[in-house]
Amino acid sequence: MDIHAATLTLDSHIDIRWPNPPDPLAEGVMRVDFPKMQRGGLRAAIFIAYVGQGKRDEAGHAAAAERVEAMLRHIQGRADGVARRFCATPDELEAAHAAGALAVLSAVENGYGMGHDLGAPARWRALGACYLTLTHDGHNDLADSARPQARLGDATVEHGGLSPLGRQAVAALNAAGMLIDVSHVAKSGMMQAAELSRSPIVATHTACRALCDHPRGIDDEQLDMLKSVGGLAQITAMPSFLQKVPEGTRNAASVETMVDHVDHAVRRIGLEHVGLSSDFDGGGAVEGWQNAAETANLTKALLRHGYGAREIGLLWSGNFLRVWRQAQAIAD
Repeated sequence: MDIHAATLTLDSHIDIRWPNPPDPLAEGVMRVDFPKMQRGGLRAAIFIAYVGQGKRDEAGHAAAAERVEAMLRHIQGRADGVARRFCATPDELEAAHAAGALAVLSAVENGYGMGHDLGAPARWRALGACYLTLTHDGHNDLADSARPQARLGDATVEHGGLSPLGRQAVAALNAAGMLIDVSHVAKSGMMQAAELSRSPIVATHTACRALCDHPRGIDDEQLDMLKSVGGLAQITAMPSFLQKVPEGTRNAASVETMVDHVDHAVRRIGLEHVGLSSDFDGGGAVEGWQNAAETANLTKALLRHGYGAREIGLLWSGNFLRVWRQAQAIAD
């Protein structure tokens, strides 16, 4: 398919296994590896240095920070500089695509890895990370999570959105040129981050609550806020975010279901504020897009919904490149 082959296809959220990740050069058990990317025409992938929420003390924060930086170094090491290029800037990503190389990018999920260290964003940016997801499941010292965890002793609300430290973290991320990812963040914290951040905020793996009322989705008021700050909602391939099914029933969400969410977001806030992601190897996978080798099926679904080459280019990468460039320009 000519349009898919010509498009810089960027998946903005892919998890990796840790501490024993498989070799991405070989076809393996993960939904994303380099052979699958090549077969599916997935040209660029943001691999995630993820830390689960743990005990919020000095030892817990130190272990999380160590894991984040080890994972960022590992992701950077996946690239050989020729067939697979590590890209730390939008220009590097576009150059890799022009050269026919796969692009490897990185980001951090869960501000737990920061602890109370406001110097962490600058270090992570120096290692190539392009964004930080402020929380995961469970509150941390930066913000309330959209999914508090009883096993961690979470109350429904702890900070009322962002904590004072979280507000400082927003400024530190802006200064470092890292995008602020509000996926997983409670609505209160997401709205506050949008108001505070000098650069556009992004929800890198989300869906529309108007179509499926899941706490990890974002509602129309949140979509409107993303538009007002020039931000971006990246619709993701997580079945439970895309459609509700009776308990005990298999969720048969498909690429069509995913594009229904794209359609809703585009109608609500405009094409320039919508993008795509998989959350592969973190639970994402829908019928038609089970792994990176099937990436062209999502482009085909977009075509069936009436999107053309320009629109598909913006959804896959053009919009993300715009907000990433803005974040770096503000930092510079």
